[in-house]
Amino acid sequence: MSNDPTVGEHPSADEYPLDGVPRWPAADIAASWRRELPGIRPEALEAIEIITPMWRIAKLLADERRRTLARLGVAPATLDLLSSIRRAGPPYELTTREITRRTLVTAGAVSQRVALAERAGLVTRAPSSASRRAVSVRLTQSGHALIESTVRQLLDHEADLIATLTPADRAALTPMLATLEHSLASSLG
Repeated sequence: MSNDPTVGEHPSADEYPLDGVPRWPAADIAASWRRELPGIRPEALEAIEIITPMWRIAKLLADERRRTLARLGVAPATLDLLSSIRRAGPPYELTTREITRRTLVTAGAVSQRVALAERAGLVTRAPSSASRRAVSVRLTQSGHALIESTVRQLLDHEADLIATLTPADRAALTPMLATLEHSLASSLG
């Protein structure tokens, strides 16, 4: 048993910056490292309190998206392919190279995704008018209907998932996340 009176104790609510909000376990992790590694940079402890919840949130959201897509009967890879083409606008057609760039997956993965979607009647492939070697992928009527229905349901569900955030919270969080994502993509990507 430890003689340290702080072991097992939690800071009071006013010591944690989110008044009235349940404490994140990350605060406990940071407090433990503050105690166990005296002299650690304060920024390193702040990183724990930012990155740990983000990692946990990402995991929860990824798991929920998989469950939701399974319920809707759409594979995540199919959603990625069809939504990339649909977001391109009329005529709802992209080359495989454009799809690779927009989905951030390999050309081989795009080829497999396109082949599966083509067999399911969701897309058609044809030589591209842009280049002799390029292949264009176009949404079929079935693909268009599927992606529209799926995205509407998915976005409605995901809006419900963040409903606890006020409009002001969302407005503040959105640019902060964009800044962090851009910074990480530039330095790690």
